[in-house]
Parts: sequence; structure tokens; C-alpha cells
Amino acid sequence: MINPAIFTLDFLILVFFLYYFLGVQNTIHLLVIGLFWFILSYFSGYYLIHRYSPYNDLLIKSFYQLFIFDISILAFHVFYPFPVPPTKILWDLLLLDVIFILDKTLIFILLKKYRSFGYNSRNYVIFGYNKEIRSLKKLLDERKDYGYRFLGYFNGEIIPEDQRPEVLGDYIDGLKYLQENASDIDVVFVSLNRFDDNQLIKLIDVCDKHFIQIKFIPDNKKIFKRKLLVEYFEYYPILSIQKSPLDEPFNAFVKRSFDIIFSLFVIIFILSWLTPILFVLIKLESKGPLFFKQRRNGENYREFVCLKFRSMRPNREAHVKQVSKNDDRVTRIGRILRKTSIDELPQFINVLKGDMSVVGPRPHMVRESDRFRNEVDDFILRHYVKPGITGLAQVKGYRGEVVTEEDIRNRVKYDLYYIENWSILLDLKIIAQTVLNIFKGDKKAY
Repeated sequence: MINPAIFTLDFLILVFFLYYFLGVQNTIHLLVIGLFWFILSYFSGYYLIHRYSPYNDLLIKSFYQLFIFDISILAFHVFYPFPVPPTKILWDLLLLDVIFILDKTLIFILLKKYRSFGYNSRNYVIFGYNKEIRSLKKLLDERKDYGYRFLGYFNGEIIPEDQRPEVLGDYIDGLKYLQENASDIDVVFVSLNRFDDNQLIKLIDVCDKHFIQIKFIPDNKKIFKRKLLVEYFEYYPILSIQKSPLDEPFNAFVKRSFDIIFSLFVIIFILSWLTPILFVLIKLESKGPLFFKQRRNGENYREFVCLKFRSMRPNREAHVKQVSKNDDRVTRIGRILRKTSIDELPQFINVLKGDMSVVGPRPHMVRESDRFRNEVDDFILRHYVKPGITGLAQVKGYRGEVVTEEDIRNRVKYDLYYIENWSILLDLKIIAQTVLNIFKGDKKAY
């Protein structure tokens, strides 16, 4: 009943707004505009927000839906003028946009709360049993707002009793379980690595016959961990790797325009007066230049000179050794600069020049990049886009010194997710979270 209730609420909001604000009192016109809203929503995916969809998806679809709808209403006004002034129409449409976004946001939050209390849940089983699959189960356990309830594993072979508290049986047991409990099962997650083609075909057939949704886990198949695009050559499905939304010229233009505007703002209104003050403070504590310049790898692995306010005493290890906690090379003013990330501000000059972006994977010094490139899978893919002053990995806590192998692997994981799922809203969210982290005091900055 949730989706019909949402449709009804949106329709009532729309009719109320058209009738009382724009003065549309013709019943046919109201129905036509309402019908257009739902036709447009079908193509925009406005109502296709899944239980696991991030808030970014909701905002992107909402902006797209509302922008097209507003343009269409203005076009409708040309042929059937509303009995209100044109300026009022514009302000009223803006108000409607705000109402719908707040409405969608409130419903989004309430549904997540509702599911976190155990309602509107989906029962699921998993075919397969390994470390990665257990990580998926752990995620679904932790994200109670997704609303998934675990029933058990079925593995390709029997596992010793002491190792399988949640494994209910093997593949055959699983098929029988699905057939006997179909009414209680909503979703089946199945490992692509654990079962052969014949087993997968049989499992799909059982799920189809009992109206159970099936989802595939690409565990240990690296190519399927990339974001894939399905294309059809007539009736032949073809999978291609979608590297980034930034491959689209319009998206690249939007990101570059944002970088230029944002960097100019920082340079003119912050760096213009802050630089002379820091020049005096840095010089008073230690001899050396105001800026620390270091070669780093950027887009397509090209090297560029990265700028920072100098936070260390001049030393021979600056270009080969990472800064560590309680590093005695860092000056007193340098600790403050690093704690507040003020030392990074000159990189907005790099952004304006086109070497960097405001948001993107953080660049490493050349020596470290060469090492990680050979030791860490997919590290080189971070260089598919321009590096950033801040990034998704940084706001998730992976910034500063790389101490363990897990640090760099998680950094790569978040960077690749950012590249494959870029949106201007994601950039704004990362910037906002970065500012929040600075005010909270980032313990990993030293």
C-alpha cells in the first residue's frame, strides 16, 4: 500500500497547488496535467527509489522530474494562460518544487525508520558461503533501514557442523527449501562464483516459478565488480564497462565549471588575505619557502606540481617519507594548518589550472603511487579522473598516513565508487561533509 499512498499524496498536492495557486479550475486541464506528471515520472524514474537507494538518487531524480515539469507548465501557460501574473507562476513553481523535495525527503526518512523497526521487510536466503558473501550479510544486518531479514545460507557443498551455524544445507537442500517455503521468501542472493551454469539455470527456474526475486553476487569475479552497462545489438545483450559518468561531455562540463567557480571564490575571498598572514607566521617559526611543492600523479597518471602551505621544516625526506603521527618535522603552526586542512588551500590554484578538481581521489606523491600501482589491485583506476582536494575516501575516514594495506585498499574502494557513481550532488555532499569534519576536528590530520 506504500506506493499507491505516495502516488495519491503527490496527486493531491499537485491538484491543490494547480487549483488554489495557479487558478486552474478546469477539470480536464487538471487531469491532463496530472496525467502528464505521472507519464513524466515513468521516464524520469521519479518513483523508482529502492530500499537500498542512496539519498543522492532521490535528489537527482527529483531535480530532473521537477525541472522538466516546470518547463512543461510554462509551455502549457502559453496555450492556456493561467489567471495569475507570470512572475507569480515562477515563484509558485519554485514553491511547488520545494514542497515536493521536502515531501520526498520526509517519506524517504520515514520509510527507513519504519523498516529499521522491522516492518516492510524482505526475507532472503543466500546461495553460497565465503568471506565476501558473509560481508554482504553483515552489511544487510547492520543496515536495518534496508529492511532485509536473513533466513539462512545454502552452500554448494556440505560444511562441517561446527563451521556452519547459519548454513541450512547444500544446493539441493536449497532448491527444496525454496519450493517448500516460497511464500515466506522474497529474495535469493546467489554467488556467481560458487555455482556452474546448469545450477544457476535450475535455480533461476525455481525462483521464476515461485515468483521469488533473484540477485547475483559477483564474488571473486573482478570484471563484474565494475559498473556494467547492458546494451542490446538487436536481441543480443552486450555488457560493457561504464568507467564514469564523467565520460559524458555535459557532465565533464558541469564538473569543470563548478571547479572554476569554486576555486575562484576561494582564491579571491580567502587566499587573497590569508596568504600574507600565513607567510609571516610560517617564516617566523622556520626558514624556507611559503609553499611546499611536490610532484604527484594526476589524471591519466600524468605528473603535476601540487601546492600546499609549508607545514614542516625543510628536510631531505619530504618527498620520500609520509608524514606520520607526532612527526617531529611538523612545525607548531604546521600542526594547526594540517589539523584544519588550511595547508591544502593552495591546491585551489591547481584546480583553477586544471591539474586537480575540488572533489576526487586524493593524489599521492610519485614514489608512493608507483609502489601502490604495483601492489594494490585497481589502484591505477583512481587516475581515470583528476585528483581532488577532498574525496569520498577522506570523508569516510581514510585520510592521512597509509599505515596498513587495508587503509589503501579501502581508499581505492571508495575512490572507484566515486568515479563510477559521480554526480554534482555527490560532490556537494562530500564538500559539506569535509567542512563538517574540519569543524569537528579530524583526529587523522597531523
